Amino acid sequence: MIFVNINNIDLSEDDSKWSDLFAKTWPTYERWFLKEGLKARAGFLTSASAFEKNFPELNATYKHLCKLAGGTDLASRYLSMYCPPPYMSGCSQIAWTKDAPALIRNYDYSPRFFEGLVIKTNWLKPIIGMSDCNWGLLDGMNADGLTASLTFGGRRITHSGFGIPLVVRYCLETCSNTFEAIEKLKDIKVHMAYNVTLLDKALNFATIYFIPGQKNQVTYSPVGTNHQEEITWPDYAAMTKTVERRNILEYAITNPFEHRESIIAKFLKAPLYNTAFEKAFGTLYTACYDPIQSSVSYYWPGKHLHQSFDNFEEKKISIPLKASASRHFAS
Repeated sequence: MIFVNINNIDLSEDDSKWSDLFAKTWPTYERWFLKEGLKARAGFLTSASAFEKNFPELNATYKHLCKLAGGTDLASRYLSMYCPPPYMSGCSQIAWTKDAPALIRNYDYSPRFFEGLVIKTNWLKPIIGMSDCNWGLLDGMNADGLTASLTFGGRRITHSGFGIPLVVRYCLETCSNTFEAIEKLKDIKVHMAYNVTLLDKALNFATIYFIPGQKNQVTYSPVGTNHQEEITWPDYAAMTKTVERRNILEYAITNPFEHRESIIAKFLKAPLYNTAFEKAFGTLYTACYDPIQSSVSYYWPGKHLHQSFDNFEEKKISIPLKASASRHFAS
């Protein structure tokens, strides 16, 4: 069982919601952040200066959140998301531009480390998305109709750089379309390999390959799974069926009989849908972001949730998992 909370957090009106959420999740995130030891994490001055250099528009928000988190050295380093511990997720995503355009994705990860928070914020821009690391985003959409979603890129290398959920947040806070996002993100360094797929209201799409220690690659592919141009980690690729999943999505794009609902149905079935929760590779949700209607629907087998900028309802829902799963932040 997982629990999904839906919250509207406007820092200009009420700080307490974000503070309460941070206090609830911080013990788990603190253990994760320190799992390799304190010395393995970048110091505060290094983290804060790197943040300000790369995300200047968000610096005031970052400082405010650090204050709400208690202003401690450790929490501030964590919230900068600079050189965090390594983590990998599965995931499949597609920028669908035919009958009813949408960015559709599955998020595959361990339920033990799933925040389970659909968050609507109005910081630099109004945004709806799935929260991670307290203010990063796994996927989301802003009021301009720009949508973004991440997948792990399937490389074992790590390097100095930022956690990708912060990059997704920055993209949606500062950009209005795919081309602006490409320009903003193409030189940002991340600590692990990730793919970010973009779709805007004009139906322009792209997928950026973030490669630690190398130049990021901008592609105009509408599909992202768990590899980039080539397979560099064969065991992982075989275990996650990343090639098979990508082939299914690429074929769907060329199939004239496919439509948005049939694509969503594919995401709710194997091999796009996974139940290996004990191996941190279970599908925790399917998201469908509609840039035209400014709305998002989240799907699970037998259940769905719809939200929009005009009609955002705070609530809490419980989702049974098909396979046994460990406890979750909100349980």
